[in-house]
Amino acid sequence: MNWVILIIGGIFESLFALSLGKMQQTAGKDMLGWLIAFILFVSLSMLLLFKSMGGEHPIPTGTAYAVWAGIGAVGTVVLGILVFKEPVTFWRIFFLSTLILSIIGLQLTSTVAK
Repeated sequence: MNWVILIIGGIFESLFALSLGKMQQTAGKDMLGWLIAFILFVSLSMLLLFKSMGGEHPIPTGTAYAVWAGIGAVGTVVLGILVFKEPVTFWRIFFLSTLILSIIGLQLTSTVAK
């Protein structure tokens, strides 16, 4: 269950980064709406990261943080491509793929010291 919580936290990390980008593109009430979304998303993201590192089957801190940040980074790149029309190049996709493989590797090799 902690891995599901961590993955959802990583998704919220991508959403708070998206909110920052949208804040740059807006003004007035629209910017305020994105600021509120940012505060909500960053709070949920941090709370879920915290929750994933506790409980009956905690994820080690280093692994949890790396996976959370990696999910956020991958999600942010994908959202940048879809929402902000950022370029899709071979090297961006290549390094994004290596990041995804690293996240999976960390999850598969994660153990908790007892």
